[in-house]
Amino acid sequence: MSVYSEGVFQRGFGTFPLRGNELSVAVRNAIDIGYRAFDTAQWYGNENDLGAVLAEAGVPRDDLLITTKVHPENMSAERFLPSVEQSLRDLGLFAVDVLLLHWPPGDGPVEPSLELLQEACRLGYARHIGVSNYTTRMMRRALQVLDVPLVVNQVEFHPLLNQDKLLATSAETGIPLSSYCSIARGEIFKYPVLADIGERHGKSAAQVTLRWILQKGVTMNTMSTRRENMRANFDIMDFALTDEDMRQIDGLTVANYRISNADVVPFAPTWD
Repeated sequence: MSVYSEGVFQRGFGTFPLRGNELSVAVRNAIDIGYRAFDTAQWYGNENDLGAVLAEAGVPRDDLLITTKVHPENMSAERFLPSVEQSLRDLGLFAVDVLLLHWPPGDGPVEPSLELLQEACRLGYARHIGVSNYTTRMMRRALQVLDVPLVVNQVEFHPLLNQDKLLATSAETGIPLSSYCSIARGEIFKYPVLADIGERHGKSAAQVTLRWILQKGVTMNTMSTRRENMRANFDIMDFALTDEDMRQIDGLTVANYRISNADVVPFAPTWD
């Protein structure tokens, strides 16, 4: 079971692309609403800002779940551990709760960066380790390489992208999935079926989408700077989608809408 599956940690707050005062205000609102899982990355350039606001928030450290990710350019043997040490200094932490590899090494071998990730865990820099944007092939290889279990593969996951192969590989390997781009950067609002289902449940299309993700067995990160949207994204535990609801939403995956392609992110692998 993923550490993200424990109660409130199912619904994390993502911090990209927030920085400075905008991040501070958003995170304070998120904490007030009830969020306790926060996701950042070296690439986001906001670890220092997040660390500062969490240090002043008055929430006990054991009540928080902090995730950060190693930038692909820091995955060499010379740069990996120093970059993690810098992340810890910026976050003001002795150890991060979950340390991820932000992207795999293109379509190259995954072993070197996985071994460095495991070493960071053994040194006590991270309580848990995981990956992000790993393909099914990479997930299987990681299971063979590592002695320390991966607690997550953070991937693009929403109703407009068929990720059935990843879900099957998650069940096969025991590596849980967590979503980013959970509402496909607003693209889901073009599909009336989500609003129709929401109307039957007294929920919005976005809430229906997030509930669909949870009922797929996937945890999530969402981000908004609007307090009402933060609360709506968090308040998805008081209803359940029916089998027919799920079937209708599953049908949207034929759109095959993927955000994280190589033309957008140069580190993206060939998706399988």
